[in-house]
Order: sequence, then C-alpha cells, then structure tokens
Amino acid sequence: MASTPTFVLFPLLLVLPFLASLGFAGADTASTSLVSTGTICMYTPYPSICRSNLPSNDTGDIYYYGRASVRKSLSQAQKFLSLVDRYLARQASLTISAARALEDCRFLASLNLDFLLNSFQAVNATSSALPILKADDVQTILSAILTNQMTCLDGLQSTASAWSVKNGLSVPLANDTKLYSVSLALFTRGWVPKKKKGNGGARAWQPKSRQLPFQNGRMSFTMSSRARGIYESVTRRTLLQSSGGDAVSVSDIAVVSQDGTGNFTTINDAVAAAPNNTDGTGGYFLIYVTAGVYEEYVSIAKNKKYLMMIGDGINQTVITGNRSVVDGWTTFNSATFAVVAPNFVAVNMTFRNTAGPAKHQAVAVRSGADLSVFYSCSFEAYQDTLYTHSLRQFYRGCDIYGTVDFIFGNAAVVFQNCNLYPRLPMSGQSNMITAQGRTDVNQNTGTSIQNCTIRAADDLASSNTSVQTYLGRPWKLYSRTVYMQSFMGSLINPAGWQIWDGDFALSTLYYAEYDNTGPGSNTTNRVTWPGYHVINATDAANFTVSSFLVGDGWLPQTGVSYTSGLI
Repeated sequence: MASTPTFVLFPLLLVLPFLASLGFAGADTASTSLVSTGTICMYTPYPSICRSNLPSNDTGDIYYYGRASVRKSLSQAQKFLSLVDRYLARQASLTISAARALEDCRFLASLNLDFLLNSFQAVNATSSALPILKADDVQTILSAILTNQMTCLDGLQSTASAWSVKNGLSVPLANDTKLYSVSLALFTRGWVPKKKKGNGGARAWQPKSRQLPFQNGRMSFTMSSRARGIYESVTRRTLLQSSGGDAVSVSDIAVVSQDGTGNFTTINDAVAAAPNNTDGTGGYFLIYVTAGVYEEYVSIAKNKKYLMMIGDGINQTVITGNRSVVDGWTTFNSATFAVVAPNFVAVNMTFRNTAGPAKHQAVAVRSGADLSVFYSCSFEAYQDTLYTHSLRQFYRGCDIYGTVDFIFGNAAVVFQNCNLYPRLPMSGQSNMITAQGRTDVNQNTGTSIQNCTIRAADDLASSNTSVQTYLGRPWKLYSRTVYMQSFMGSLINPAGWQIWDGDFALSTLYYAEYDNTGPGSNTTNRVTWPGYHVINATDAANFTVSSFLVGDGWLPQTGVSYTSGLI
C-alpha cells in the first residue's frame, strides 16, 4: 500500500450545517436559486479554489456553476496531461521507477479526460436532477477522477529518486484534485436525485429453475454455429442465464490453450483479437482459457468492452506473475492482471502474485473496470492482493488470500458469498483485510462485504505465532467499509479495526458492522472511534447490491447470481 498523501480533502462535514442553513440540503431544494460565486462555493470542500476557477462577479444557479466547474476541470486535465508528457519526453534522464510512476500518471490522466468529457456532456444536457442510473454513472466517474489523481500522487511520492518530478507535478496535481472535488460537490448538489438509491429489498435474483447449479450445470449462450461447436466441445460447467430466462448473449468465442489446440496460446493474444469499443448489443466476446499456468502480465485496455473470460476452474486456469514495489514497480503497475474495460466478466480462474511477503506491495489483480464482475475466482498474494481501484465492481463466490491491506482501493464494490483468507505475514506484521481509499465525502465509493466467511488460511492456522488480524484500517480520510451478515472466525482481534497513523481519519471514516456471526463478530470490545458504528437493517440496506451498486440495472445481463438486498 502506498503512503497517505501529504494533502487531504477539507472535512466537508464541518461545513455541512452551515450549508444546510443556506438551503443546500439536496438536489431538489433551491437548485434554481440564483446566488453569487462566493455563496455557491461555500458548498464545496475548497471555497477558495472554487472562487478562483468559477466566473466571478456573477450570479447563477447550481447548474450554471456546475457546468462551469466541469468545463474548467476538463481544461485543467488537458494541461496536466501535456505536463506529464513533457516530463516523459525526458525519460532518458529518469530512473526506471520515476518513469514508471509517470507512465501511471499519464495513463490515469488520459482516463480522466474521457471521464470529464462524458461528465460535461451529461451536465450540459439538462438543468435538473438526472434519472437515478444516469446520476450514478456520472457520480461514479467523477469519483474515479479523484481516485486517479490520488493514485498518480501516491506513485510519485513512493518514488524517492524522482524529487524533481514530484516537485514539478505536486502543486498542479493538488490544485487540480481540489477543482475536481469542487465539480463532484456541485454535481452531487445539482444533478443527483435526493433519493438516488433504493433501500435494497430482500429479493434475490438467481438463474431460472431449469438451470442446473453452477458446479454441475452447463452454460447457455447464443453465439455463432462455429463458436457453439467449440464451446460445447470444451465446457461442462457454467454459468449463467439472464434474469428473463434468455441465454446470455455472446458474439464470438476465442479459445486459449497452451498445447496449440485453441485459437491462441496466450491470453494476451486472445485479448488483442477481441473487438474494440463494442456497445454490448451483440453480446460478450468470450475468451475460454483452458487449464494451465499462464505466466503472463495481462492488461485489458479501456476499448476492450464487454469481454467475458472463463477458465476451467480455480487452481486449474491460473494467471501468475511476481512484480512488486521492492523490485521497482509502482503498486498500480505491479498487478499480474489489470483491467479497465467496462462490463468485464471473469469466471472460474485463479490470479496470483508470487512475489511473497518480503516484497511488500505486490498485486494479483487491479480492477478499474466499471460494471465488472468476478465470479468463482481466486486471488492469491500477500500484501495488496486485490486492488479494487475504482468505479463499480461485484465479486461473487470468490476466494481472496492475503496479509496486509489485501483488499484495497476506492471502488464502489460489493463482495458477496466470498471466502476471505488471511495468511501468515512476515514476522512482526499484522493482517489487515481491507484498506479502503475514499478521499472525498461526495464519492459514492466504499467496500461492502456481505454473507462472506473469514477464516485463517492454512499457513496461518497451522502456525504457532500470535498474528493479529483486523477487519481493516483507514488508508484515506473518508475510508468506508461495511461488514454485514458475514461469518468471522476467532482470528479477528476483539478491537476489530486498526489505526493507520495515530488519529488519522478516525472521526471522518465510516466503518460499520451488521448482523455478523462467528467468534470474531462480537462487537463488545470494538474500537470506540467516532466513525465506527454497529448499524441496523435500515442502514445496512444502503450497502446492498441494489442500493450501493444500483446493481439491478446492470447485473442481470451478466448472468451472474446475486442477492439484491439483505439476506
């Protein structure tokens, strides 16, 4: 895990009571009131940055100022990308670690340009609250922009030899991040419905009764006759069926097999062959990866949309690598498998980083893929195993192994029916299952862990050491994590949660537990931080698939089973 940034967002909670007195309480209250720049900027985390970037000596409503802020954000993002390119042009004079950190920044800045362009198109189209799904789309990508900024900064700060680069980029990076925070605040105020998300009913969506259970069943797809012949000859499991009972649609299939009997011998070649920028109307491009150990670093780019990847099962189809921070990679680019393409689905696969505990941060999977699903997969590493970086993600029936901060990031993510396996760390280390990275009170991000099981991995269970295991610690100021309806083994420390550094974030974080079971679930001796809560069903419903991910709007098309609300 990278260190905490040297700048943090101003605690908006301190100014909210004052804002409420001005009428800024929700999207449907006083949205069309004409106010001055100074007044509107009091609603944001950074009033001075807001005033310096919005039209001065003017009056307007929330929509006028929101559009101006997003427009200015887009302009600044273009300037920052150009600045990074100028540093990269001098790559010959940079250390390898500094160049890698800059390459991360360039990659993330490019994503931000796309996100801001989409955001501006959305806010420019209407001067009223958006429909729920559209509002969640835009709030999600504005939240991801802030996450991308922080990731760039974290990478630069961890590169000790890149002082001149950090010195030149830190100020514009910090100022731009504050401006993006202003844009997110104004969007949330003006375009997000006051009740954006439902309360998460208890409806559970499952495949139709004629579909056999996943372990013994057969996947039902629509696809070309050539692809169907290949598929029927190689699979005896699956997946999936849409909520309406129709088969999940697949446009074509590619088979990866190391013995040369498939279309490709490497996963990367199959990904390269997938179509670009599809809209999903023709179905998923399916990559079937036969059993084997694939020593590849796989990166699925943003243009490889609607890609579905299926293996032969956990520990049968394995993708493995060993990059780590100790060996000169940033945490971000240490991942064995990375995906940013929207609407990605992975099933029946194992993802590993074998760098080991002594190599510190070493990621098995990094996902910044919006509306993505991992189903019946295993993630294996030590520190920083699974990087749920950004946007909206869902994990069902997965196994996750690790030690320090082994589920971390700043996505809006729900883990459901998963097994979390803390492992044996290095001597003197404790296990922290989560390290959530929310930096802004308006980000719709957090980690929700529902109906999961927490037990010691075999190496930890059989050790004679007294390793302390905690539910999580606050990586960033507004860290948000909820455990609900899960089984917690006796390995969980009675305090439940661990500090990051002194009293950092203890009053601004949101950590909660609801209706958990097992010897580690007793909350009697939990931490007494202001941000820690034992919550009721009403509050817990806010972190269900239907509410937190607005998942009923997009999960059915993936065919993956899920529980919409509380169990």
